[in-house]
Amino acid sequence: MSYHADEKGYYGEFGGAYIPEMLYPNCEELRQNYLQIMGEPTFKEEFHHLLKDYVGRPTPLYFAERLSKKYNTKIYLKREDLCHTGAHKVNNTIGQILMAKKLGKNRIIAETGAGQHGVATATVCALMGIECVVYMGEIDIARQAPNVARMKMLGAEVRPATSGSKTLKDATNEAIRDWINNPVDTHYIIGSVVGPHPYPDMVARFQSVISEEIKSQLLEKEGRENPDYVVACVGGGSNAAGAFYHFLDTPEVGIIAVEAAGKGIHSGESAATSALGKVGIIHGSKTLLMQTPDGQITEPYSISAGLDYPGVGPMHAHLYTSGRGEFISITDDDAMKAGLELCKLEGIIPAIESSHALAIFENRKFKEDDIVVVNLSGRGDKDLQNYIDYFKL
Repeated sequence: MSYHADEKGYYGEFGGAYIPEMLYPNCEELRQNYLQIMGEPTFKEEFHHLLKDYVGRPTPLYFAERLSKKYNTKIYLKREDLCHTGAHKVNNTIGQILMAKKLGKNRIIAETGAGQHGVATATVCALMGIECVVYMGEIDIARQAPNVARMKMLGAEVRPATSGSKTLKDATNEAIRDWINNPVDTHYIIGSVVGPHPYPDMVARFQSVISEEIKSQLLEKEGRENPDYVVACVGGGSNAAGAFYHFLDTPEVGIIAVEAAGKGIHSGESAATSALGKVGIIHGSKTLLMQTPDGQITEPYSISAGLDYPGVGPMHAHLYTSGRGEFISITDDDAMKAGLELCKLEGIIPAIESSHALAIFENRKFKEDDIVVVNLSGRGDKDLQNYIDYFKL
């Protein structure tokens, strides 16, 4: 059994393209071309050149000595926080802007929650001289002000989503409306492994550079390509998809996905989709999502703006239901403590999203000789105000 997408974009029962007729031409154009374009030598060459000289890849695989000592296991951090723009998101936006250019698109739209994907999209649009509109929930605009300023400095227009919960889900709805109205000249850069096929597969492939590097770096450091476990936080799940990608069909590598339990799984203020989700359709994809008994989407909550999505990418839904992935939910309190602990023990300030992944060491024991790779998906600059407020710094 493979845990990768099949040719119709399904991971087991999850995935596909459940879209209005108006969106069919857009998705179909992408579906028919994405694999061929990604396979072209000129595309690969430009993609890898930009990842190396612009993004700063490969990112280090860092042995966290003091953290390892505390938890009596071997902990490596994949330093995606050191990417240009401060997170893994740029791996995907570089790939998609090159894809858009190949398809002759001259306008880019995107959605963003924490603002990292918006910044990464605005960055590559500035790099390529392409018009950029980013949709962002009104609440997220307020709590991620530095990233909003960055997007504007990079020349993007930031449009607030004022409906619903005024967060990521609503920003995505607005972006989809825009795309329906501008099908010919506009490419929609989705920032996670969500949405209709081919997005989950395409984004996972662009992010798979993470696990590709982990393999070669571990070989150099430990004499083996495969860790015992790979750990990553999951909202929609693109950093996790990238970290898991080359290990999906390697059963001896344990896959651990960490979700945001917010104020507690059953508190009514949570984003733990695996624990709370039922099968449904959101943003063009069949997956697990948090919903009421009559199918209305439940508002998610997390202290982390990047994890409060009511669903999860179809790859992760399949990893969960098949048992291939181990899913752990972490509360705001545990995540914040783990973030501060990394600051104190290793001198690294992580994004609150990544802090969720780090919090598992308090909740789950590993063997002394286990090699555990944690994908440190982003840096904490954007979250300083949250840390300041939480710890009264």
